[in-house]
Amino acid sequence: MGIVNVTPDSFSDGGRYLDSNAAVVHALKLVEDGADIVDLGAESTRPGSTGSSDAEQLNRLLPVLEKLRKITDSVLSIDTRSSVVARECLELGADMINDVSGLEHDHALADVCHECGAGLVIMHMRGKPETMQTTLAEGNPVPEVKRFLESAVARCLDAGLDREHLLVDPGLGFGKSFEQNHQLLNDLCELTTLGAGVLVGPSRKAFTGELSGLPPDARQFSTAAAVAIAILHGADIVRVHDVKEMREVSDFCDRFRSVHAA
Repeated sequence: MGIVNVTPDSFSDGGRYLDSNAAVVHALKLVEDGADIVDLGAESTRPGSTGSSDAEQLNRLLPVLEKLRKITDSVLSIDTRSSVVARECLELGADMINDVSGLEHDHALADVCHECGAGLVIMHMRGKPETMQTTLAEGNPVPEVKRFLESAVARCLDAGLDREHLLVDPGLGFGKSFEQNHQLLNDLCELTTLGAGVLVGPSRKAFTGELSGLPPDARQFSTAAAVAIAILHGADIVRVHDVKEMREVSDFCDRFRSVHAA
C-alpha cells in the first residue's frame, strides 16, 4: 500500500502533494513502482494534529480520486475517519476505507462500507491524534490492541461486512512508546487469529529514527527492517512511502517464506 498525503501538514511529506495534479502523478509513480493499493489521505493524524473538516478533506480528495479512477484500475483506498467523506469517495469509485480510529470517531463507517461493498481497515489508536503521545500507558500493549481490534471486527460483522473485506492494523506510533511498537511487531501473529487480514504501517515513523536520529525522509533503511519484521511475523499488507524499495523488501521476504513453508 503506497501513501499519498494530500495534506499541508503530514509528518513526512506534508504539502508536497497538496496540488491534485502532483498527487495524481505521485500515485501513478507508486503504482509503477509496485504498489498494489494507493492510500489517499486528506487529514493528517500525526501526533498533535487537530484534524480536518469533512469539507476540507473532500475538497482535497475528490479531484485526485476522480482523475485517478479514470486512468488506473489499481485499488484506491481513502484514509479517513469520517463516514461522510467515505461515502462520497466510495460513490466516486474508491475501493476501500482506512480508518485510523478503528470506528471510534464515526460509528457509521462500517455501515457505509457495507452499503457500498467496500473494504475497511480498522486500526488501534490509544486516545486521539492531538493527545495520543502525551499520555502513554506502560506495559505490553498486545492484549489491549488485540481486545480492541477483536471488538471492532465484531462490530463490522454486525454491520454486515464480510471478514474478507476487513483488515486490522495495530497502529504503530499511535499512542505507543518505541518499545511498545517493537513488542507489537514481535507479537504480530497474535492478530492473525482475528479472522481478518493484517496491515502494518511502520514507514518513516519516529521509532524507526530512534537509533539513527535521522529525519523522516531519511529513514528508508530502518523502515525496511521494520517492514521485513512485520512481513515475517504475519503482515499481509505494509503501508509505506517508499514503494519501490519496500516492494523489493516484501518480495524478498515472500520468497524466504515460500522456501521456509516448503
